[in-house]
Amino acid sequence: MSSIEVIGGEQLKGELKIQGSKNAALPVIAATILNKGISRLKNCPKILDVIHMVNILEELGCRTSWDQNTLIVDSSSAFVTHVSEDSVRKMRSSILYLGAILGRFHEVTIAYPGGCLIGKRPIDFHLNAIKKLNVTQEFLGPDKSIIHCYTNRIIGNDVFLEFPSVGATQNAILTAVLSEGVTRIFNTAREPEVTEVCNYLIDAGARICGKGSSFIEVEGVKELHDVEFTLSPDRIVAGTYMAAVAATKGDVVLLNAPGRQLDSTIKVLKRIGCNIEVTQEVIKINNKQRPLPIDILKTQPYPGFPTDMQSQLMSIFCVANGMSTIVEEIFESRYQNVPELEKMGANISLEEEGNKAIINGMEALHGAVINAHDLRGGAALVIAGLTAEGTTIIHDAGYIERGYENICRDLTCIGARIRYCSDNA
Repeated sequence: MSSIEVIGGEQLKGELKIQGSKNAALPVIAATILNKGISRLKNCPKILDVIHMVNILEELGCRTSWDQNTLIVDSSSAFVTHVSEDSVRKMRSSILYLGAILGRFHEVTIAYPGGCLIGKRPIDFHLNAIKKLNVTQEFLGPDKSIIHCYTNRIIGNDVFLEFPSVGATQNAILTAVLSEGVTRIFNTAREPEVTEVCNYLIDAGARICGKGSSFIEVEGVKELHDVEFTLSPDRIVAGTYMAAVAATKGDVVLLNAPGRQLDSTIKVLKRIGCNIEVTQEVIKINNKQRPLPIDILKTQPYPGFPTDMQSQLMSIFCVANGMSTIVEEIFESRYQNVPELEKMGANISLEEEGNKAIINGMEALHGAVINAHDLRGGAALVIAGLTAEGTTIIHDAGYIERGYENICRDLTCIGARIRYCSDNA
């Protein structure tokens, strides 16, 4: 993996265009298996997670190509129903092929997924959901880590999710699209990325009602058709760069930004002192003061404050004018960046139950040699480096590249002193 060098102390100013959405691209890429033809996905980000998902498509027999930021998938020749264990271990979102392959071929073999180590994130919700659709499940291997699902036909049914899991909602939808009958899914996730995969499928001929709500109904169809689909901009990338502006007392205009998807993040950034204006696909943000603390910030399923923005806010709180508390309600291992921030002088204490962090803001952090441990935590360390006195070296930057096309390029465009370097730096 590469490293990132950040020289702190610069105010971020200028304009920046936001890339296509990672969390929308991944389920849509998996969903292309259901269309026995060609899908053109415009505004698709060229990031490591997307490359991994595309590699799996090719393993399954699909043909793929790129035309700038348009991913072209021809799934007419797909025939493989087994996803290699090596591919699955690289990223958690590979589990979305569970529902997509099963939906098309009525059989799938796939291992438990890998990805960022931010918590247990069991897939029981996924398996319990698709089991309701006349699917038999077997667990193979010495440690029962290989999942084999099969059916003679997928039959629509009522599915009740124990938790509004994004992945479980998406897998249930993907399994049901080509089913016989109607599937009603209760307690579904409301995240924009669920709506996005529904929009792609509807454009391709699926019959889906209730997208964006906690109840989704899927009426099975016999087949899908060729489609051209434009992915939405990335709300977490936009939120990350907004957090960087807030931390550095900057003044930036974000273009191609999904303002309506960022309501909860915008509310929090306004509470810490930012001035924010949202018009269509443009967000203007500036902060003229040291960030204000927040008594308690809790992560919640959408439309609540996203867990994927928690680490970035922690970096801001490290230099806020007072004490802030974060309660992480989604993933139990989201605080792996805490020891790294402490190397930079941050004052953070974790409560014994593990989901609460208390941050006492400092006047400034100082540069240090630190390590990224996951995607969003790594991006948060970049923000910390932007605020710090001196130079910060962030090793294992490959985690960051999983979700950001080129974070150094983007931040350099708005005045940051940041560059990629070798891990020996």
